[in-house]
Amino acid sequence: MKRLAIAAGLVASGFARAESLPMEHVLVSIPIHKKQAETALPVTVLSGDELQRRVATSIGETLGSIPGVANASFGPGVGRPVIRGQQGPRAITLQNGTLSADASSLSPDHSVGVEPLLAESIEVLRGPSTLLYGGGAIGGVVNIIDNRIPRTPIDGVQGALEYRYDDASSMDSGVFRLEGGNGALAFHLSGTARETDNLDIPGYAIDEAALEAQEELLEGHGEGEEHSEEEHEHEEAENTNGFIANSDSETEAFTAGVSYHIGDEGFAGFSISHLDTEYGIPPGAHGHHEEEHEEEHNEEEGEHDEEHGEEEEVIRIDLEQTRYDAMIHLHDPLQGFEVLRGFMTFTDYEHVELEGVETGTEFDRETWEGRLELVHEALFGAHGVIGLQWRSDDFSAVGEEAYVPKTLSDEFGLFIVEDFHHGDWVFETGLRGDWVQRDPDAERADEESFFTYSLSASALWNFNANWTTGLSLSHAQRAPATEELFSNVDATDAEALVTHAATGIIEIGDPDLDEETSLNADLSLSWSNQTSWAEVVVFYNAFEDYIFLSNSGEAADETPIYLYSQEDTTFYGVEFSSEFQLLRLGAGDVALGLRGDMISGEFDDSGDVPRLPPLRLGAELAWRGDKFGVSVNVLDAEEQDEPGDFETETAGYTRWDLGADYRWTFNRGSELLAFVKWKNIGDEEIRLSTSFLRNVAPQSGESIEAGLRYSF
Repeated sequence: MKRLAIAAGLVASGFARAESLPMEHVLVSIPIHKKQAETALPVTVLSGDELQRRVATSIGETLGSIPGVANASFGPGVGRPVIRGQQGPRAITLQNGTLSADASSLSPDHSVGVEPLLAESIEVLRGPSTLLYGGGAIGGVVNIIDNRIPRTPIDGVQGALEYRYDDASSMDSGVFRLEGGNGALAFHLSGTARETDNLDIPGYAIDEAALEAQEELLEGHGEGEEHSEEEHEHEEAENTNGFIANSDSETEAFTAGVSYHIGDEGFAGFSISHLDTEYGIPPGAHGHHEEEHEEEHNEEEGEHDEEHGEEEEVIRIDLEQTRYDAMIHLHDPLQGFEVLRGFMTFTDYEHVELEGVETGTEFDRETWEGRLELVHEALFGAHGVIGLQWRSDDFSAVGEEAYVPKTLSDEFGLFIVEDFHHGDWVFETGLRGDWVQRDPDAERADEESFFTYSLSASALWNFNANWTTGLSLSHAQRAPATEELFSNVDATDAEALVTHAATGIIEIGDPDLDEETSLNADLSLSWSNQTSWAEVVVFYNAFEDYIFLSNSGEAADETPIYLYSQEDTTFYGVEFSSEFQLLRLGAGDVALGLRGDMISGEFDDSGDVPRLPPLRLGAELAWRGDKFGVSVNVLDAEEQDEPGDFETETAGYTRWDLGADYRWTFNRGSELLAFVKWKNIGDEEIRLSTSFLRNVAPQSGESIEAGLRYSF
């Protein structure tokens, strides 16, 4: 804590480096069309050059060093964002304002169905955003924004081409974007193709000592209150030195869109996109039932071994997603209203888990979502938005790991958010109600319905030209997710229970779960002038009936049984980031930066919340000119010595990165950008405490990433 206090003092003095865009950025995720500096919500935005420097192959890795956000990796193929310790169904990922509609919240080995390399900007709303996006946003929101439906008129043709290579994974990645129009009709085409090989790492992939320590913890788990979701058949997996086996991947994505603009009145448009990706799950990640199926597959495996040699069965995910988007944006649509925004999305998602040459389980999800927002003119001093949101979701899983029944979910929400300006003060209030219905195709569970409501109030005070403080208070609710209600609900005896292979345990849902409720407070202090800024945020979240997996102390065929339970839980923490320009040197500016975060989470009776990020402190020294830029980054993470019951501790690490880029400009506004990154210079072994696979799949070792980007 001493280092945290020192860091906070430096931030208050302004000695830090930018973690987000300049504050004039207009937030797409907030319907009132506010600028970043006009809301008490803790928001981080990445765009432009900053996004290009940070972007990675997964959304979790792209955002993983932002204060308040961490990466929950499940091997190199999967990286999901963790917002203030919340992940899964509590931290939702949006694409242009509507749900990404994948299966990532169901299981940690399921990838988020978005392609960050195609993003134009990414907005992260840290803390509950249930007023705007419903109960799934009780932890936070990540909104990936691209221009698939051109939002502004285009006259002529513009675009970009990019190629990048990374030697740790032998990644070859190509991206293109082409847009054009005649001032009224505009089109957008974009796509990416990427291949990676097995990821290079320092040392061994599987931490044998950590797994042995975990087994010792689990020996007396009969009275356990929390859970370890990493009890797999690790002894079945062959350890590798210097690389992670079966971590290669292939990805292709393509998007086409069109919009028609009616002068200053607005626009309407449509787009279609397709994502196709295949990636491997590292050995030791899945607890498949080798013994259970040994007899029936013995002969088949013997024949296979004779033909192909003795090979360990590997698990791969083959994912496809096709998405259709329609959008309308009108100015002055009705008397008394300034803006109307409408969204309609249909997403057809499926992925197949391949077990060697056989198909294991197939997951399918079809989602319709509609959203309408009306921004009204000032009324009695108030300016705000009223809106509605509807979603219909048809989920099914077929195969030996189908532990959740086919379920149809319908959700409908109404919300209103208002702000009031009075002198140097901005006040904001909001209210939302959601009706949620989940109808399983199950014999032992009936349809479950929930009504949740959320409300918030915030105040932002500009108490002088440079200083602003904000306070946000909210009450937020979330209906239980499908897997929390209905996992293994039809199992009548131990033999009928289905193991969740990604976590190596049996999960049993509870159709009688209540809504989850949180009371939240955010207090912020920010400073800015024409060249620099700094911000510190302190938050507190008290959950009532927090839903989590608890260790029952029972087992079926030596596989632990975990029950979805509810218990009051408390989270609190601090985040800080800033930018301070130190001096002008030659043709560029020198900036010194500092960032950091700390979070603590504890159940009332069951100990520490598992898989929380540790205390992190980071710094960056950068020189940026018109053509050339160079920066050095360091991130120091403490050990996570409060991992939760039956979980193993993770060691701390210090990671250094060096980056440089050079820009050539040509006629007619075209330019060529060359960039290079030297990552994890010290070849540190990094195991993320947020990851389910921290003991079997560390992060990349030392690597060089380089690329070229041509824009015209």
